[in-house]
Amino acid sequence: MVGGRRKKQHFSRIHAFTCGKAYFRGDHSLIGGPGFSRVVYCNDPECFEASLLNYGGNYVRSTKYTLATFFPKSLFEQFRRVANFYFLICAILSFTPLSPYSSISNVLPLVVVIGATMGKEAVEDWKRKKQDIEMNNRKVKVHQGDGRFEHTKWMDLKVGDIVKVEKDEFFPADLILLSSSYEEAICYVETMNLDGETNLKLKQALEATSSLHEDSSFQNFKAVIRCEDPNANLYSFVGSLEFRKEQYPLSPQQLLLRDSKLRNTDYIFGAVIFTGHDTKVIQNSTEPPSKRSKIERRMDKIVYFLFALLVLLSVIGSIFFGITTREDLENGKMTRWYLRPDETTIYYDPERATVAAILQFLTALMLYSYLIPISLYVSIEVVKVLQSIFINQDLHMYYEEADKPARARTSNLNEELGQVDTILSDKTGTLTCNSMEFIKCSVAGTSYGRGITEVEKALAWRKVSPLAQDLTEEEGQVEEFKKEKPSVKGFNFLDERIMNGNWIKEPRADVIQKFLLLLAVCHTAIPEVDEEAGRTSYEAESPDEAAFVVAARELGFEFYERTQTSISFYEFDPLSGKKVERSYNLLNILEFSSSRKRMSVIVRNEEGKLLLLCKGADSVMFERLAKSGQEFAEQTKEHIAEYADAGLRTLVIAYREIDEQEYVEFNEQFTEAKNLVSADREEMIEEVAGKIERDLILLGATAVEDKLQNGVPECIDKLAQAGIKIWVLTGDKMETAINIGFACSLLRQGMKQIVINPETPEIKALEKSDDKSAAAAAFKASVLQQIAEGKRLLSSSNKNSEAVALIVDGKSLTSALEDDVKDNFLELAIGCASVICCRSSPKQKALVTRLVKSKTGSTTLAIGDGANDVGMLQEADIGVGISGVEGMQAVMSSDIAIAQFRFLERLLLVHGHWCYRRISSMICYFFYKNIAFGFTIFFYEIYASFSGQAVYNDWFLSLYNVFFTSLPVIALGVFDQDVSSRLCLKVSLRFLEWHY
Repeated sequence: MVGGRRKKQHFSRIHAFTCGKAYFRGDHSLIGGPGFSRVVYCNDPECFEASLLNYGGNYVRSTKYTLATFFPKSLFEQFRRVANFYFLICAILSFTPLSPYSSISNVLPLVVVIGATMGKEAVEDWKRKKQDIEMNNRKVKVHQGDGRFEHTKWMDLKVGDIVKVEKDEFFPADLILLSSSYEEAICYVETMNLDGETNLKLKQALEATSSLHEDSSFQNFKAVIRCEDPNANLYSFVGSLEFRKEQYPLSPQQLLLRDSKLRNTDYIFGAVIFTGHDTKVIQNSTEPPSKRSKIERRMDKIVYFLFALLVLLSVIGSIFFGITTREDLENGKMTRWYLRPDETTIYYDPERATVAAILQFLTALMLYSYLIPISLYVSIEVVKVLQSIFINQDLHMYYEEADKPARARTSNLNEELGQVDTILSDKTGTLTCNSMEFIKCSVAGTSYGRGITEVEKALAWRKVSPLAQDLTEEEGQVEEFKKEKPSVKGFNFLDERIMNGNWIKEPRADVIQKFLLLLAVCHTAIPEVDEEAGRTSYEAESPDEAAFVVAARELGFEFYERTQTSISFYEFDPLSGKKVERSYNLLNILEFSSSRKRMSVIVRNEEGKLLLLCKGADSVMFERLAKSGQEFAEQTKEHIAEYADAGLRTLVIAYREIDEQEYVEFNEQFTEAKNLVSADREEMIEEVAGKIERDLILLGATAVEDKLQNGVPECIDKLAQAGIKIWVLTGDKMETAINIGFACSLLRQGMKQIVINPETPEIKALEKSDDKSAAAAAFKASVLQQIAEGKRLLSSSNKNSEAVALIVDGKSLTSALEDDVKDNFLELAIGCASVICCRSSPKQKALVTRLVKSKTGSTTLAIGDGANDVGMLQEADIGVGISGVEGMQAVMSSDIAIAQFRFLERLLLVHGHWCYRRISSMICYFFYKNIAFGFTIFFYEIYASFSGQAVYNDWFLSLYNVFFTSLPVIALGVFDQDVSSRLCLKVSLRFLEWHY
C-alpha cells in the first residue's frame, strides 16, 4: 500500500498526539542562553549570518590515523614499548666507534620489527577508511534553489540545507522534519542503529510546515531555527522555528537523527541542523583507542627488569675492563699489545682507565642487547597473525545461512580472549534475531500452541526432568509439521484445534472469534500488499504487534487496509466456511505507554455496535475486568504463569461494548485532553483513557517469543560455568529486557531482583515544577537510597547463598555513573549474578564499560551489532561485533567479528584458551633463552677480556637468533608443545653448543 492511499490518512484524529499545536514548555525559555545558542538559517546556508557561525561540515571519520598523523602516532605506538625504544638508542650508538658490531646488524632488525607492525596497523586502518569513504560519498537530494533538488554527497551537506530523503534511505545528518508524503506530515523511522530497537518510531512535523509537499514549495521557503547546542542526548531536543514571523516550538517529535532509516513513508523534507561530528550519533561515539593486551603490558615490566639487569652487567663488565686497562702497563710496555693501543686514543689507554671504563659501559649496553629480546615483539606479531588465521578459518564459527565466517580484524588481542572476566552485551540483534514469534495463546481458559521455547528445553534438561523426554517427542512432532508447511516470519504457532479454520469446532468458538478479531483490529500496523506475490506484510511500531497481526492472518483474519477512519480485513465466516470482507470504523486509538502498559482501539462494527478492544500487561488488565467478565480469569492466570516460566512475553486480551452516550462524553473529554497545551497533557490523556478502559470482558492471553539466536542460553550457561560475568546493556524498555533475561537464562525463576527505578509520584511532581535542581537532587538521593537497600539485600542473600540480579533503568544509570555514586553502584553490581541496564544510551554503555574496566582491573569484552554499540566496543579491552542485520558500524569498530552470539563460547573457551596458553609459553621460553644467551655472552666477554680471544661474529649471532631460536619459539606459540617444536629447540641448542 503506497502513494496516494497513505496521503489520505489523518492520524491526529485517532492518535493521541497533536498536529503541531503551538505551546512552549519551560525548557524553551532557555533558547539563546548557554547550551542553547545554535542558530540555523534554513534554505540559506550561504548567507552572511550563517558564514559567521562557521559550523562544521558533514564529513565523518572513524579511522585511528590520518595521512598526516599516521607516522607520528604509529611511531609513538611502537616506541612506547620500552624494548623498541632501547633498540632505537642502540641503533643510533651503532654508528659510533663505540659499537662492538656493524650498524646494519642492529638497525635492520629494528626496521623490520617497526615496519612490519606499522604495516599491519596501516592495513587495518585502511579498511576503516574505505568504510568512511563509502558513507561520506552516499547521495541525498538537496535543494539547489528554484525548487530543484539534486543529488549531493553526504560530506558536502551544510547546516541549513533542505534535503529530501526517500523511503528506505538513511538520514545523512540530524534533521528537523518539515513535511512528508502524508498530508499530516508524519513519517515512520527505524532507529536500530541508534538504540538497537527494531520497532518503528512515529514522527510528525509542525502544522505550519506540513503543507510543503512538493519540491517547488521550497523555492521561496525561509525559516530560522534556534535550538540547543550539539550534545549526546538521543531522547531530548529543545528548539524553536521562526516561520512567517511566527514562533513554533520544536521537540523530539520533529527531530530525525543521522543513521536512522525512513520506513513506510515515500519521502520527507527536512532542514539540516547538526552535521558531521555535531550529530547526536557521533557525539555518542568515542575515538578509536589504542588497545594493548595485558600480557604485552606485563611483558614490558619484565623488559624493564631485564634492562636493569643489563645495566648491572654492563657496570660490572666496565669495572672489570677499567681495572684490567689500568693494570695494562708493565715496565712501560703494554701487556695486551695485540689490542693495538697505538691506533686508539682513549679506549685502551691505561692512563685514562676511567674514561675507557665509561666508554666500555656504553659498548656493553649494546653488546648485551641480546638480553633484551628485540625479536620477541616481531615473533609475537607473527604468532598472533597465524593465530588469527586459525580464528578466521574455523568452520565451527562459520555461519552458513549468511555466508559469514569469523574475522579477527586485529591480531593484537588474541591472548586477551583467554582472560575475559566480564562480558557486556547488547540485546537486540546480539542475543536475539530481531524478530518476535507468536507461539502460544490462552483463549476461553484453554491453552493453545505446542511450540517449545529454548528456556523450556534448557530448564527441563538442567533439572533432568521427566518432562525432557516429552519435550523431545513434542519437538519432533513440531519439526515434522514445519517440514510440511513453509515457515512464516513472526508465526511459530502449531495447534490443529484452531488452525485451518478448525476453531469453529471448539466449545467456545464465539470467544475464539472475538479473540482473533481483536488481534486483527487492535494495533497501529500499516499493511503493504505485494500484488505480484498476493501476500500482505506489515510495518508495525513494535515487533510483537507485527507478530499479532501475522498470527491473526494465519488463523483466518487477514488485515489488509487502513484508511483515515477504517480498518478492513478478511474474516473467516464459520457459517459459510469462506473468507468474507469486513470493515470497521476506527474512531480512536488509545496508545501504549510504559506507564499505561496497555493499548486500546474504539471501533464501530458493521452492525453499528461500539466496541472497545484492549490488550495489555496482566498487572493492569485483570484489575479492569468486570465481575461478569472474569469467567476464565483463574485459568488464564495459570497459563500466563506457565508462559512466563517458558520465557515468553504475555499480553491479556479483553473487550467490551460501549453505549453511544458514554462514547460521546468520552470523545469530548479525550479531544479536549489531546488539545491541552499544558505540561499535564499526557496525564490528562491517560486519565480520560483510564475511565473508559474498565468493565472489560476477558477473552484470553497471547504469548510471543522474542526469538533468541540459536544456542544463546547454552552459550551463556557455559560462559557462566567458566566464571565469566555477563551484563546486558540495552536501549529497550525494562519489561522487554527482563523478559529476554529470562529467555536467555541470564535471569532465573526464584532469583531475587534489585530494581533501581526511582520514578515516584513525588519526584515526578518536582520535575514538573520550576525547581529543576531540587528535582535532580531528589532523584539522585532516591538512587543512592535504592543502591544502599540493594547492598543490604545482597548481603543477606550472600549469607543464604541466593542469587541476585540487578536491573537499572537509563535515567537512574545517569545518576549512578556520577563520580560520588559510581563506586557504590559498582560494588553492588559486581556482587550480583546478573546485571541488566535498560534504556541505556550509547554514551552510557561506553561509560559503564569504562567503569567496570578501570575499577575492577579485569579484562572486559563488549559485544554488539549496531552503531549504538560502537562506543562500548571501543571502550572495552576487546570489542566483538556481530555481523547481523543492522549494518557494519559495529563490525568496523570491533576487534573481532562473528555472525552469531553462540560463537562467543568457542572464541573464548577454545581460541582464547589456546592463544593465551601458547603465547604465555612462548614468552616464558623467549625470556629464558635470551637471559641464558645474554649471560653466555657476558661470561664469554669477561673471559675474552683476560684471554684476548676474539669475542664473536655478530652476523653469526644474528642468524642464530633469527633462524635457530625465533622460528622454534614461533612454532611453540602457534602449534603448542608438539614434537616438531621440541625438535627445533633441540637442534638450536645443539648448534649453539657446537659453536661454543
